[in-house]
Amino acid sequence: MTVLLLLFAASFSIVPKQAEAATDPLGINAEAAILVDAETGAVLYEKNADVILGVASMAKMMTEYLVLEAIENGKITWEQEVRINEFVHKLSGAPGLSNVGLTQGENYTVKELYEAMAIHSGNAASVALAEVIAGTEKNFVTLMNKKAEELGLKDYKFVNSTGLNNSSLLGNHPAGNPDEENIMSARATAKLAYHLLKDFPHVLDTASQPSLKFRDGREYKNFNWMLPTLIFEYNGIDGLKTGSTDFAGYGFTATAERNGQRFISVVMKTSSQQERFAETKKIMDYAFSNFGKEEIVPKEFQVKKNESLPVVKGKEDSVEIYTKDPINMVIKNGDIENYKTVLTLDKEKLNKNGELVAPIKKGDKVGTLTVVPKEGESLGFLTEEGHKSIVVDVITADDVEKANWFVLMMRGIGGFFGDLWGSVSSTVKGWF
Repeated sequence: MTVLLLLFAASFSIVPKQAEAATDPLGINAEAAILVDAETGAVLYEKNADVILGVASMAKMMTEYLVLEAIENGKITWEQEVRINEFVHKLSGAPGLSNVGLTQGENYTVKELYEAMAIHSGNAASVALAEVIAGTEKNFVTLMNKKAEELGLKDYKFVNSTGLNNSSLLGNHPAGNPDEENIMSARATAKLAYHLLKDFPHVLDTASQPSLKFRDGREYKNFNWMLPTLIFEYNGIDGLKTGSTDFAGYGFTATAERNGQRFISVVMKTSSQQERFAETKKIMDYAFSNFGKEEIVPKEFQVKKNESLPVVKGKEDSVEIYTKDPINMVIKNGDIENYKTVLTLDKEKLNKNGELVAPIKKGDKVGTLTVVPKEGESLGFLTEEGHKSIVVDVITADDVEKANWFVLMMRGIGGFFGDLWGSVSSTVKGWF
């Protein structure tokens, strides 16, 4: 569809993408990092966000997604019992791995296994859940990669349900090479977290628990040490997933909410457990100190010098136009002057002279309005739906009835004689 672009500089802001800087403006000690608005997926900060790295147990967010989806669809239930087989039992006791001990031949509910996975990053519990959903972990890995494609993650490869190196799976790796791991970019990891929170917000009911009291009588701590009561407690943090292997380093996908504003951050390949939390704190401090949600474009906003469109064959010769809805956005404090509106008129609604043709009804859509940086590129959004959140319809403000045949005829006659008189006047002027 051909469109007509009308630009109007105004005081609107989203975070602009600067030219590749030699240094990271936040000084984040991580191979890759990203910060996004959890509501719209607007990217507010990034560092090497498209570099593909080991994701470790942050991959369990995909396992969580598929478990919650299976429950929502009625394929499994929270109270469904799962009998532990020999492999899952042995994996639950493997040295050096995060686990809750699972007894061979004993039944555990889906809820117990999910809590063990989501709170204490239980690897054997992850495999048991994968098997109950897909029959085998190999089949489950196929589902993981398929769902990643559906969610538009782009940069990813899943080879197991846990995030472990395949070499840690007691010779029973489900996909990939014997020493392969799950890989993702920081952007893909944030996008997975974004969809997990959007589609299953109750994921935080479990992710926010600082510890798990299991049936064996033991209490298992959450590896997210930024939760309340834990050693790196941070105001507002209530999820989401940590991960670490030799290949991936230490990573953390965090989410925090204060005063109705929620952010998601990802740090990948830091050097220690402490560093991943320290760097997350830097990012979250930056988010809560520098960004807030504002109404950027009000409802019924009119672009200067484009407040109306001409109308033909109507009782009126023009009609006012304005935005149907407001545009609300998370913007950086003090950056409000850095953006302009873009009005896009739908040429299919206009004749060749750029006019609307009566009759017109109040509320007819004639185009869209969005905002863009005055200079450079914006950091954009994780999803197309997010981008649509800053695009609003432009509509007609009033009805314009079609003029009756007599009025149209008289206008035609007037136009004819007006053209004729103009021609005669020009000719007469040429005589002198």
